[in-house]
Amino acid sequence: MKLIMSDRPLDIHVQPMEDIRYFDLSSLKIANCMGCFGCWTKTPGRCVIRDDATQIYPCIAQSETVLYVSRLAYGGYDTPMKTMLERAIPVQQAFIRIHQGETHHVQRDVKLKRATIIAYGDTDEEERDIFRQLVARNACNMSFAQHEIIFTTEDMVNDTVKKTLEKWKKY
Repeated sequence: MKLIMSDRPLDIHVQPMEDIRYFDLSSLKIANCMGCFGCWTKTPGRCVIRDDATQIYPCIAQSETVLYVSRLAYGGYDTPMKTMLERAIPVQQAFIRIHQGETHHVQRDVKLKRATIIAYGDTDEEERDIFRQLVARNACNMSFAQHEIIFTTEDMVNDTVKKTLEKWKKY
């Protein structure tokens, strides 16, 4: 499965027969994580908050190719994307493993991913460097086998997304 998550509506057309799921996070109700760890203890693998996030995090786990589109805010994902990624904690278990000499959570049936992150907005090189570091650190926890970050302007988001989707046709 391929997954597209965006913090804004995109001008794209996904064919029903394609194995692509598209979520416009700005149109969904996704509450903040409460940090209760109920998804690890009370309802393992399922968030206790019943909102639109519950249909998305299983797609995150099962996707082999992901495209995240987010405004860059202070060197990180902007609120809609950050909130959703934090709510995806049920795809991890409470158990810890050693991965490349570091401790990381054991994944709950999560596929390795080819990830493209499109970060848009009026940014400078320092903010971009901070974001590169964030994505590199998150890559292990998000099961990214490989990842690419594309920085663009807000006006060019749709064109950049369409170019990325064209690349998807090759694999």
